[in-house]
Amino acid sequence: MKNSNKILSTTLAALFLSTSALIPSTYSAYAQETHAGEAGEHGEEGVVEMNATEREKNGVITAKLTRQTLGSEVAAPGEIALNQYKTSYVTSRIAGQISKRHARLGQHVKRGAPLVTLTSVELAGAQGEAIVAHQEWQRVKALGTDIVAKRRYVEAEIAAQLSQAKIAAFGMTPKAVDRLLASGDASKATGIFTLYSGQSGTVMKDSFVIGELIEPGRVLFEITDESTAWVNVKVSSDDAEGIEVGASVRIKTGSGYKETDWKLGKVLQLGHQIDESTRTFSVRVEMDNKGDNLHAGQFVTAFLQTGNAQDVLAAPADAITFMQGQNIVFVLEGDKFLPTPV
Repeated sequence: MKNSNKILSTTLAALFLSTSALIPSTYSAYAQETHAGEAGEHGEEGVVEMNATEREKNGVITAKLTRQTLGSEVAAPGEIALNQYKTSYVTSRIAGQISKRHARLGQHVKRGAPLVTLTSVELAGAQGEAIVAHQEWQRVKALGTDIVAKRRYVEAEIAAQLSQAKIAAFGMTPKAVDRLLASGDASKATGIFTLYSGQSGTVMKDSFVIGELIEPGRVLFEITDESTAWVNVKVSSDDAEGIEVGASVRIKTGSGYKETDWKLGKVLQLGHQIDESTRTFSVRVEMDNKGDNLHAGQFVTAFLQTGNAQDVLAAPADAITFMQGQNIVFVLEGDKFLPTPV
């Protein structure tokens, strides 16, 4: 739904367990701490008196008002997802058998770190062919075109290049290829190769066991950079009209009572198709996730900015209480909570 309040939520809830006669005996409210005169005029009617010890005992929490750039907002449910633009799969291009694991689920790896070692009969055969082709090319090159026909010279060169490209494409690193060819030893054609990480990040998936036979294209590792995450937000067609790419988004990850429950993000992409089951549009939000505090699959609430933003003195929306026909917040002055219209 759209939040009609220009004063929006950033702080914590407080429960008054004892109040004046004009307020119910159990009354949920918020308290805002500010200096006298900042919040305007207020009288003594509805005043709640409570010292610091009593406030702590009753769980009353206060916070200072601050100026914030705010606009109209749309509140909608969302789900944390991996940033697919910073996620990669590690797969084998040939059939093989897993012989050694170098990384585990949840481990942070650097770009170029070894992940898994495999053996492949197909690679062993290709390695042997590469050694033979390399040696033949060295022999023909040494003889030169004065002795060897031009056609034979070119064929030997191309055969050597193709055999090297083949074993590199199968998963051997350039350094491993060079060592194999330099050795000239067919016994080195063991078919052993290691897959390495193409990026720095966290291992999100490693679904295999040692000794398992795997087919080409099988995903062995999923690695993602968790410094940023996506939030897939579902909004109604009416609410989606005012949302633009780049718009600010506040994301509530918990109860909203703590500062750490709130994250900032921005609209990354807007969907162009209505979901058939929910009849909603998908809005993709990108948010900062340094510290890896949020994880894929976690549900959140997103507050997406619509329209033009304004610089205002802001109080949390949850701090606003409707009492005696008007919206009020409780302002702390000394040990008194003074109801102040907003």
